[in-house]
Amino acid sequence: MRAIVMREFGGPDVLRLEDAPEPAPRAGHALVEVALAGVNYADVHVRGDTYLAPVELPYTPGNEVVGTIDGRRVVGLTRGGGYAERALLHRRVTWDVPDAVSDEQAVALALQGNSAWHLLFTALRLTKGETVVVPAAAGGVGTLAVQLAARAGARVIGLAGSAAKRQLALDLGAHAVVDSTAEDLTERILDAAGGPVETALEMTGGATFARTLAAVAPRGRLAVYGFAGGELADVSTRELMERSLTVSGFWLPQLYGDRTALPTSMRALFDAVADGSLTTLTGTTYALGEAAQAHHDLAARTPTGKLALDVNR
Repeated sequence: MRAIVMREFGGPDVLRLEDAPEPAPRAGHALVEVALAGVNYADVHVRGDTYLAPVELPYTPGNEVVGTIDGRRVVGLTRGGGYAERALLHRRVTWDVPDAVSDEQAVALALQGNSAWHLLFTALRLTKGETVVVPAAAGGVGTLAVQLAARAGARVIGLAGSAAKRQLALDLGAHAVVDSTAEDLTERILDAAGGPVETALEMTGGATFARTLAAVAPRGRLAVYGFAGGELADVSTRELMERSLTVSGFWLPQLYGDRTALPTSMRALFDAVADGSLTTLTGTTYALGEAAQAHHDLAARTPTGKLALDVNR
């Protein structure tokens, strides 16, 4: 079996295509013949040993795959092991893909689609009429979050680092866009929103976290789901109390054991894609042996849409 194997931590060059043993059978799991493996920021954190869960080497990255089990087309979530020709999926986080949904669409939904859904509706409890800030609005989670929030009747302020990415966010339903690299990010968000915002997502960390939080209204909510900039942020409890702010963290694997949360969101996401009300953006698809290049491009923040590895190339 061909798989990407990490035997050390470091840059993209630690991702090496090797012949690897078949995944060992485990109770409650099924072996999937992988067609596409999703590439995510979580994989970059794993490579640098900054992931939220401990990583034991040797290790094969990859937390979402599309493939077949006994001839059925499925999409599912893994705890590593996805960058391979075959992977183990737990039946609780494996879903049959409807005929109206392609492999390329499905691979964008398992990790990033579910993350976008639960960030908005579980963590933030977003409601119609509220304003929400969506970072990386041209990325995998961001493009889906922009659309889901707009469909729910929220006013969306999209953050992105280039004019082309900001235009994409507008095309997907954002009501206004802001340059995420601006030093005066807080003021620009306030100008775009016409004042402080009720809700915001944050995944960059460092100064961007502080500038985004400063734009949140008293009694507002902010949900943190990453630190792509490489710098964790501290939050002042005094500031939280003074403005009655709620700052929550979100990590999708905490929902893997929930019997209703992910099935509910997956049904909604499949239905929205099938009826055309939710568009998944297919970014670059790389050969399995090009995983290092995929990580390089993702870290450089150049791509838009969903990145994936085609294990048959």
